[in-house]
Amino acid sequence: MAEAGYQSANEEGGPMRSLILYNWEVRDAYFQAFEALPVEELTKDRQAGLGSIVKTLFHIIDVEYSWVCVIAGKPDMEFDSAAYGDIQSLAALSNQLRAEIRNDLLALQMENLEYEYITAPWMTQTFSKAEILKHLIVHEVHHVGQLSIWARELGIEPVSANFIGKDLFNKTKAAFSTEDEPTNM
Repeated sequence: MAEAGYQSANEEGGPMRSLILYNWEVRDAYFQAFEALPVEELTKDRQAGLGSIVKTLFHIIDVEYSWVCVIAGKPDMEFDSAAYGDIQSLAALSNQLRAEIRNDLLALQMENLEYEYITAPWMTQTFSKAEILKHLIVHEVHHVGQLSIWARELGIEPVSANFIGKDLFNKTKAAFSTEDEPTNM
């Protein structure tokens, strides 16, 4: 039986939340890996994806937040990408939004998401909330692949893509617990 406030790994919420936590850990590791780079390298057009490391990280954060707002039935907030031109400001934005995203995900009835359909304000198609949640997870994984290539080109060891060996079951349980505020997400 699952503890209060937590979906077991066999239920829809456990795997979804653990993949989101995985994305957050990888994103944080890239913030750390890129923090010593000069702004010129962070903003350099790399002729792929969104063009630069900064634009790609901003896009990852913005897309995650926008889709979670849609799923939660909240208005999306527009962020000025020009205000986030370095790793420190991007990491601060990510951490700020993460707390809100965590609370929005905790409020969802994960077992019903396959049957709840919505249309994002910027689209005409309707999707299930589960499909959107899965999309935002794989969307970040896609862009992390780009960050990995750019890291290697810059002589930086790419962040490990391994899901296993990260103790994500216990970390997810702690991060999405409703009993206490998590100390480290």
